[in-house]
Amino acid sequence: MEKALQAKWEGKVSAKLSNATVDQIWPLFTDFFNFQKWFPSLSTCHGIHGTNGDPGCIRYCSGFSIPSNVGDKPVSWSKERLIAVDHAQHSLTYEIVDSNIGFESYVSTVKIVPGSDPGDDHDHQCGCAIEWSFTVDPVEGWALDDLVRKYEEGIQRMAQKMEASFGNRVKTSTGQMGRKSFCKASQIQRQPNMASIYRLLQHPQVVSCRGDLLRRPW
Repeated sequence: MEKALQAKWEGKVSAKLSNATVDQIWPLFTDFFNFQKWFPSLSTCHGIHGTNGDPGCIRYCSGFSIPSNVGDKPVSWSKERLIAVDHAQHSLTYEIVDSNIGFESYVSTVKIVPGSDPGDDHDHQCGCAIEWSFTVDPVEGWALDDLVRKYEEGIQRMAQKMEASFGNRVKTSTGQMGRKSFCKASQIQRQPNMASIYRLLQHPQVVSCRGDLLRRPW
């Protein structure tokens, strides 16, 4: 009864990505069943109902850093249902339908927004930002500030991992292009000059052994 009378907790954290765009980051979140690729400490994430990325689908997540509220410290887990997806606004909302971490009436919204260069008067886009907000009933054993701090740590590490993945792709792509260009230039430089070969074959020492070379099996 006392818990029911308490106001819901609300929290919001954000992270800026200078070298990744909204269009690059947004698909990583709509890939709802594979969030373990990006979120730190999340060891498992897979679909248990519905189609990945469609409203109504449910994923199973386990291994995150928020401890379970069951004795003997078993692995933390939650089942999360995607409620809404807005591709135009790059926003999605999900809820926890079951867990062993004590989160009740938990609803979370993630939104990817364009960044801007603060020194640019024309407000040109510069990277993007991830905004993550949540509401939840007060969680036993936690203070709201501590929970928000946990989310802040998680979103910063997640943003770094996401941004680094695109940085590596650019670097790899550039490196491959550089190698191809170098090889192409080298091939051009190695193309035979027929006039030079003819002059070489007319050299007295080459003429004297040319017949012997042609008779050899190579």
